[in-house]
Amino acid sequence: MSDYNKTAIAQQTKHWLEKVVIGLNFCPFAKREVLRDSIRYVVSDKADLKEVLLELIEELKFLDANPSTETTLLIYPTLFADFEDYLDLVGMGQDFLRQLNYEGIYQLASFHPKYQFGGTELDDASNFTNRSPYPILHLLREESIEAALEHYEAPEEIPERNIKVAEQQGFKVLQQLLLDCYTI
Repeated sequence: MSDYNKTAIAQQTKHWLEKVVIGLNFCPFAKREVLRDSIRYVVSDKADLKEVLLELIEELKFLDANPSTETTLLIYPTLFADFEDYLDLVGMGQDFLRQLNYEGIYQLASFHPKYQFGGTELDDASNFTNRSPYPILHLLREESIEAALEHYEAPEEIPERNIKVAEQQGFKVLQQLLLDCYTI
């Protein structure tokens, strides 16, 4: 994959972050990090699962060594198109956090173009709270999450509020917002 394509994919992901995640306020903490330019976008060109897992370890080490980088989005444009395969990756990533003693230091959030919560239909608008242009593993600093939550009233209500917003927008609007990311 060329650098040009990686740049375009990173730009499409940034567009999604700004228009969907921040624009619909799915994550009330994301805007601050975009403004601070503290988000790292890593477009992976790895060919297999072993390389992806090694890349995840390297990214954890990068975050350890670079405290000014608040969070990393590991973007997989050529792998994990199948949502079940992606969920396997998420599970392995969670296991890695435990095995490498990163549990409580970093948290893994997941986004995928075909994200589907258990108990929902594929075209349920609520799924768009975790849908992204590409499969993404999002590495977050737990300490920063805890600090942000201290200043946010009723953080436990964020998922419910996001579902309401998604349902108000509706499937067609949210699908178009996601498709618009590819035109950047």
